[in-house]
Amino acid sequence: MDDPNRPERHINIHFSPDIMAGTYANFANVSHSDYEFTITFARVDHEVEDDEIPGVVVSRINLSAKFMRELIDAMQDNYSKWQTREGIKNLPEFGGGQETDEDDED
Repeated sequence: MDDPNRPERHINIHFSPDIMAGTYANFANVSHSDYEFTITFARVDHEVEDDEIPGVVVSRINLSAKFMRELIDAMQDNYSKWQTREGIKNLPEFGGGQETDEDDED
């Protein structure tokens, strides 16, 4: 339970250099059981024209249902902020909208 008198706690996270670089994934699969969610991240080669696309799992993360809800909320918030920033970049005054001579003929 939340106790208003309890001082705020901060999590101090450290990265090893190999983790700091990150891992690229262009595919994810989400599954769940009664107790947890599992997100499997993979790197797949979409350029292959075979019927079977090769892929390599780069990470598998197991999450509690409560943490999954928190992750979804954080991802939605960050995606919304990204969409707003990208939308601003695409406004004409920021160089995103290019007027053509055809637009001026009216």
